[in-house]
Amino acid sequence: MSGAMAEGAALASAAAVLLSARRVGKTFHDAGREIVVLKDLDLEVAAGEELAIVGQSGVGKSTLLHLLGSLERPTAGKVFFAGRDLFALEEREMAEFRNRELGFVFQFHYLLGDFSALENVMMPALIARMPEREAQTRAANMLELVGLADKLHRRPAELSGGEQQRVAVARAVVLGPRLLLADEPTGNLDPHTADEVHELFHRLNRELRITLVVATHNERLSRSMTRTLRLRDGRLFPEAAA
Repeated sequence: MSGAMAEGAALASAAAVLLSARRVGKTFHDAGREIVVLKDLDLEVAAGEELAIVGQSGVGKSTLLHLLGSLERPTAGKVFFAGRDLFALEEREMAEFRNRELGFVFQFHYLLGDFSALENVMMPALIARMPEREAQTRAANMLELVGLADKLHRRPAELSGGEQQRVAVARAVVLGPRLLLADEPTGNLDPHTADEVHELFHRLNRELRITLVVATHNERLSRSMTRTLRLRDGRLFPEAAA
């Protein structure tokens, strides 16, 4: 058992394992070359945990998050969510999992420019065929939670970078997912705004009990998380406390 798996198992002893990866590998092929990004990677994340994944640029943090969120398929190994083998699901079941159980926040917010903040946050609920009035109410509540109750009808271009990222976070959690994956969520923000987004993540964890897995270069964010793992040579290793 790897160090990351052993540490995760110890934490999970007091809580159910929500997310696990077992001997996961990912290989890309480029111009006849084989590029191994992840190999025999093990991970366990307990429900309610806050986990930071750190590592140098290009080491594979984004690839790992994409595999954990079923956005890409591993070359080898398996990923389990609440005991279900994600890549054994049919495409329809996998799409439903991503919409209802998983929230994803990227470095770039990917908001729809022609729609208001409220309409952007409503999108996952409407895709899930929630009645429009219920979706609107839920979206407004999420925007209030992230501190944007007075910006419901502003379009992305009328919002600051930090406000746009808050809208993206609200959109990611509007359906109450059990897991939030975030890929360099504060990479484009100034330090003060980044700290505000960090606190928002912790608030979502405390108040909504959303499990967090965040890939980041931000040391302040990684130090504030329950646990930090370093991705190196295709595997995860416990990061020593500073």
